[in-house]
Amino acid sequence: MNGADLLCETLLANDIDVCFANPGTSEMHFVAALDRQPRMRCVLGLFEGVVTGAADGYARMADKPAATLLHLGPGLANGLANLHNARRANTPIVNIVGDHATYHLKYDAPLTSDIESLAWPMSGWVQRIGSADEVGRATGEAIVVARRPPGAVSTLILPADTAWGDVSVPLPAAVELAAASPPDEDLLRQAAVALRSDKNTKILVSGLALREKSLEVLSRIALATGARLMAQQSNGRMQRGAGRVPVDRVPYVIEKAVECFAQTEQVILIGAKAPVGFFAYPGKPSSMLPDSCAVLDMAPGAVDIAQAIVMLADALGVSRDVTPQLSARETPAMPTGALTPEAISVALAHFMPANAVICDESVSSGRDFFRHTYGAEPHDFLQLTGGAIGMGLPLATGAAIACPDRKIIGLQADGSGMYTVQALWTQARERLDTLTIVFANRRYQILHGELVNVGAGAAGHNASRMLDLVDPTLDWVGMANSMGVEAARAETADQFADILKSACARKGPFLIEAVI
Repeated sequence: MNGADLLCETLLANDIDVCFANPGTSEMHFVAALDRQPRMRCVLGLFEGVVTGAADGYARMADKPAATLLHLGPGLANGLANLHNARRANTPIVNIVGDHATYHLKYDAPLTSDIESLAWPMSGWVQRIGSADEVGRATGEAIVVARRPPGAVSTLILPADTAWGDVSVPLPAAVELAAASPPDEDLLRQAAVALRSDKNTKILVSGLALREKSLEVLSRIALATGARLMAQQSNGRMQRGAGRVPVDRVPYVIEKAVECFAQTEQVILIGAKAPVGFFAYPGKPSSMLPDSCAVLDMAPGAVDIAQAIVMLADALGVSRDVTPQLSARETPAMPTGALTPEAISVALAHFMPANAVICDESVSSGRDFFRHTYGAEPHDFLQLTGGAIGMGLPLATGAAIACPDRKIIGLQADGSGMYTVQALWTQARERLDTLTIVFANRRYQILHGELVNVGAGAAGHNASRMLDLVDPTLDWVGMANSMGVEAARAETADQFADILKSACARKGPFLIEAVI
């Protein structure tokens, strides 16, 4: 057995059986070791941003990490943007980066780089393996850190000679995972006192608090105390739809967020962060809260969020027999005529199948998706968490591998879709049940708005050349077909509804270019 074999055995002993990969020469012994492991599913991404984004989508839905395989520092650098999004979502990933053999580094070959410095900003843990015998221990530690609540990216640097070197240590056993910390009873008491007061209160949640059972308890707490329950603006995964608790997110637009919190006297955070603007704008606040608003973080760090929510309800004396507020199954009237983002959301409310997974990178076009889909079939909602665009297509790819029995629907802005369009090829190769809806407004619409928001004025000729996606116009149907994905174009609401209904009823990858 060599070091690469030991790495594979350690991953498999800890239930990590999917590896998203884009390997190179330094990783060939690990590739060969993976080839000897039929239990490991190896998924090729044609760009490292697809690899890291797919690992994020997989772990969000599987509730366990995948491994990635990247080629040296430049390969890692290509995947960093989606590792940033994964870090913001607290997604567990075991990120394996190959490197030159230890004795080759002193020669400063063209691909030599400082991998540690590249990895640390997007990782919760980084370690370079020093010998083949260290591989099992280091991999086990990477898994422990990745799965420590609330989740993290662990980056393991694998020099080529530690992969091909013989090992003398025994096969690994499963590691002992760190449990979530028990809730702080003093913080729970403070939260209960705050909720019993007559102050204007919001409960702001994220992470595991957005799962169905925890939301039901939180809804009972909100009904009993008069507090308003909300999710932070960007969340890794929400469970929503008919029969589930309807939860609004903090608005993205500064003015709307400030208005939302204008009368708020206290905020209780559960797995969330206090709301701030996505960017700074001249003359506008960075914090969305009034200066006098008190903030209590009730479940910081690695606290068991589900347990903390139940204990808070018990401390408040909230009966478990109280019916939480749940969304009824309903659909808005189907629009006709021009195809708009609103028409797309309404059509989805009609036709998305039960237990679909929505992967949202529609950016500005999809901001009203929630408004029309509270009563849609039950679904999971995954979104861009760190603001680094190019997430949507890979996220859907990973989610589809984690959930092969569920329809995965990607809401994809056309500009950001071009960052990782290669994910369509992976969806075709892996025969994934993905439906991609491209919001083809043929411009970076959000940046046209941001140009005005920062006080720089409307786009002139030069600015438009940097913000518009025409001359030539992107052909998403042609691009999808070239990568093995069937596709159709819709230019009216009626056309879109017909294509969507058909696409939701079939299996396999499909793309709709929605010209809005």
